[in-house]
Amino acid sequence: MKLETLKPAQGSVRNNTRLGRGQGSGGGGTAKRGHKGAKSRSGYSQKRGFEGGQMPLQRRVPKFGFNNINRVAYKAINLDTIQALFDKTKESNITVAFLKEHGLVAKSDLVKILGRGELNAAVNVTVHAFSQSAIDAITKAGGSASVLGQEVQGAE
Repeated sequence: MKLETLKPAQGSVRNNTRLGRGQGSGGGGTAKRGHKGAKSRSGYSQKRGFEGGQMPLQRRVPKFGFNNINRVAYKAINLDTIQALFDKTKESNITVAFLKEHGLVAKSDLVKILGRGELNAAVNVTVHAFSQSAIDAITKAGGSASVLGQEVQGAE
């Protein structure tokens, strides 16, 4: 390979079509826009979703449901996940920052611990919310469950 032999790949370079330059150019007369109608005029642009007068899909399909602006969405973490994390790290203090550090939650997530799985380790968990079954399992294993800023009591 030499510098003077370099050239574009076969078929990758095409000449521009010169529109409106007479009949011999192949694009004369109508400049390849067909005959008459809005699409042949300058400045034409179709509205988004326009389907030629047919009722557009966006209006044919019914609307349903709503988004509750007051909904608080929690990222769910189960006890089996916490047990696996403890087995891997041997860390007994589980916080939101610790979960974020290990890629289980994002920075802005609110975290709720749920009761699926078994917990054998005595861990101190501090997150935004707990299910009652999770609190029971954590306290039964000898750990503590505390909501950020306050202590949670297990069911006796």
